[in-house]
Amino acid sequence: MVGCSSDDTTTDQLTGSGSISIKYDNGYNGNDLIIGASNSSNVNGENLTITRLSYILSNFRLVNSTGEEYVFPKDESYFVISQEADLDNVVLPEIPAGEYTTLKFGVGVDQEKYLQGAEGQGDFLALAESHHMMWSWQAGYKFLNFEGSFTSETVTDDTEFKIHMGSHGSSLDNYKEVTLALPTNVRVSDEMDSSIHLKIDAAKILVSSNNIQLTEKSVIMVDEVKSPQIAVNVTEMFEVDHIHNGDGHD
Repeated sequence: MVGCSSDDTTTDQLTGSGSISIKYDNGYNGNDLIIGASNSSNVNGENLTITRLSYILSNFRLVNSTGEEYVFPKDESYFVISQEADLDNVVLPEIPAGEYTTLKFGVGVDQEKYLQGAEGQGDFLALAESHHMMWSWQAGYKFLNFEGSFTSETVTDDTEFKIHMGSHGSSLDNYKEVTLALPTNVRVSDEMDSSIHLKIDAAKILVSSNNIQLTEKSVIMVDEVKSPQIAVNVTEMFEVDHIHNGDGHD
């Protein structure tokens, strides 16, 4: 993990506000994730070819060096990351000047937002629909859309898999939150925009705290057992790679 900084400005000298960009670099088991390319087998002996990896991120917050939490405006805090559409960056403008030690965000759409109804979603509803991140308004958002094909020792023909994870009403709430300590404080001010580079390991969607075997079930959507397990696994696929503290506004 590498931190980059261009000057020795103290926290007291950081004034005004700046932007923080967050890069989501999707990979698979230590390699780049390439749509349509075969990946090495996971611990279950399954070889995946991924054709779609998209997920919803929301409710961004930053904790500064004195322990204060800055909450990015909620109505502007919903994003789609999509490998096939080359959507891999979240930009948070007008962050109050300072040094931040921790990044927090949600995976999915929280109940509070969803219960505002279709009219309360703003432009995000159309964005989600255009990137295949909804079943229907009544059924709700897909927080994760993970698709492709696989083979294994027992499934020798290329077989389709679909993992669509999301909340289903209020009875099955799969919204989760991620907290990432930053290896180097990220700094922003009137004179400085900065960035956080995250590495994502999509292999953990299936194999992390919970072991999900496609050989056992290759299409998972509304599943009261496996869907919450996948929701937990997804929170574990994010890791901070490095911070870049810039010396000016883009």
